[in-house]
Amino acid sequence: MTRSIDYGNLMHRAMRGLIQNVLQDVAENGLPGEHHFFITFDTGHPDVELADWLADRYPGEMTVVMQHWYDNLEVTDEGFSITLNFGDAPEPLYIPYDAIKTFVDPSVEFGLRFENHNDDSANSDVLAPATLELAQSEKGDKPVKDKDADVVSLDSFRKP
Repeated sequence: MTRSIDYGNLMHRAMRGLIQNVLQDVAENGLPGEHHFFITFDTGHPDVELADWLADRYPGEMTVVMQHWYDNLEVTDEGFSITLNFGDAPEPLYIPYDAIKTFVDPSVEFGLRFENHNDDSANSDVLAPATLELAQSEKGDKPVKDKDADVVSLDSFRKP
């Protein structure tokens, strides 16, 4: 068997680590300035925890907004828990990092998108390679206007 470096999995883990670092900072210091997050996740992931009525309403995926009101943000190595407001009803959620499909901070035009490319031989304990989408200003200080995000597809680096 030939040994190779699995750059797809390494990138996937690194980007989920970035999300963990950002959320840990927010848990400790709050959201700075105009920053806010749109987080889309797989509601069918076996480790996601959410109210039954939310799982019924969003059977495939759900996007939550972390902006003006959130509570009880706790960040771990595997995921994060947070209480968000749904129609004036606070609901606790637990979202593992590997359930996240997109993480976007529109205040600085930054976004990550994870796409799983599973096959029948894939081990469910191993992270699938990801497609990474980044959009940020070149200097990182002001949002870029009228510029589409650069998309880097890791599929082109995979051997058939």
